[in-house]
Amino acid sequence: MPRAELTLTVPEGVWIGDISRDHPEARFRILAALTDDDAGVGLAEVIAADLPPVVTAIDADDTVTELEVLQADDGKALVQFETTTPFLLLPVQGSGVPLEMPFTLENGKAEWEITAPQHRLSALAEQLDTFGIPYTVEQVSQRVEPERLLTDSQLRLLLAAVDHGYYDTPRDCSLTELADELGMAKSTASETLHRAEEAVVKRFVEDVDEDVLIEH
Repeated sequence: MPRAELTLTVPEGVWIGDISRDHPEARFRILAALTDDDAGVGLAEVIAADLPPVVTAIDADDTVTELEVLQADDGKALVQFETTTPFLLLPVQGSGVPLEMPFTLENGKAEWEITAPQHRLSALAEQLDTFGIPYTVEQVSQRVEPERLLTDSQLRLLLAAVDHGYYDTPRDCSLTELADELGMAKSTASETLHRAEEAVVKRFVEDVDEDVLIEH
């Protein structure tokens, strides 16, 4: 399944983006968030050398209707907030893409990691464009789940091959040495490893399109 890493630029006028730009040394880690049509609630960690002005700015914003500082010490505060403009959550809600938490936001830019089918990623791209949120695709990769892809013996052998340097350049371990280490016949190790490699490679490329998965 495709996994995308995005950098979003929070538009002017969105409270968390504006505050982070006013305090570029501050770092926001959004630990949890939910929204409906009227409001959004979030749990965030705010990190800054000079913390009080950042917290004061959040509390003073007209679109933040509630702020509770749950814990604060040594330049770090855990806060729960409610806002009438959960702007960053709206594209996620509209596309049906699960947003991985936590995500970070600094100086007006948010870093997202998304794992979803290609059609969901395309829907997210459309939603970001609709809401006028500029973004950059930093990386798109294919996420493979080995426990569903390989048999126990294939997975065990593949992990051992990596651990013993069989795939290093130059190799630190030959197939004969790998088989001896695991108490297997060389022919069995060769066939098992080949089947594991075949499964991994085919799974990796089966959903890859020649076009970019998310286009901006």
